[in-house]
Amino acid sequence: MGAIYRREMSSFFTSGLGYVFLTVFYAVSGYYFYDKVIESGLSDTSPMFESMLIMFVFLVPILTMRLISEEKKNRTDQGILTAPISLWELVLGKYFAAMTLFVIAESIIFVYAIIIRYLGDVVWSTLLGNYFAMLILGGAFIAIGLFVSSLTENQMTSAVVSLVIMLILYYYDETLLEKIQSDSIVKVAAMAAAFFIVYRIVSVVSGNYAISTASGAGAAGVVFAVFHFAIKEISVDKIQRFLSEFSFHTRYVEFTKGVFSVPSILFFISTAFLFNFFTIRVLEKRRWS
Repeated sequence: MGAIYRREMSSFFTSGLGYVFLTVFYAVSGYYFYDKVIESGLSDTSPMFESMLIMFVFLVPILTMRLISEEKKNRTDQGILTAPISLWELVLGKYFAAMTLFVIAESIIFVYAIIIRYLGDVVWSTLLGNYFAMLILGGAFIAIGLFVSSLTENQMTSAVVSLVIMLILYYYDETLLEKIQSDSIVKVAAMAAAFFIVYRIVSVVSGNYAISTASGAGAAGVVFAVFHFAIKEISVDKIQRFLSEFSFHTRYVEFTKGVFSVPSILFFISTAFLFNFFTIRVLEKRRWS
């Protein structure tokens, strides 16, 4: 894993991608720092962190788009897939390299803390809690981007698909769920989600299109039946509250408000683990194809 990690870290800076990522990250975060902290005359950094979430949505796909897709495009993936290392070492080497660059970028927060210290008092508990929230959210987003990168050899396709997925996750919160007006919409949305989730998981694990489609259709049918018989007993409000448990935005904002939520920590860590596992399954299929 160490060799893969060093190779990826070197590639970030020899290709210039690392410099671009850091420059844009520092510029945008600096704007939010000035706008939300300096201009407001307050030492509370929570508004700045909350605004920075949308920045992750656009920057992380750029960071992850080339991690595996470039290997496939240059036909160097077979070399690393047949190397005497496990797929876990391969995936985690790339994942931790991207995470290291992300940590370097977000550590600019401590420079802002020094500036705040000269202007007033730093609320370290809030700042460190938000820093940790950025870290685990970034870890989840990077794992998703790495998984998407393993599905294509086109870097732009990888970046765009990752961006779309992260935008959906960003806007998938109570604000969106409040727009649900009828039981029929809930049924259709739940069926579509059930089909997609089961289809994607089974296709990654089994690699069989027919089994994946059948499993997804079966899951959608079960969801329809459940809603058909239970919708009168379950209010839309309860469904909204249940779906909101999977909102990245809601869980991240908890930390910006000073809430140290263990379930949210486990949610982001589990998401990162799950998508790294999916990436390994994709590479394992390619290794033996």
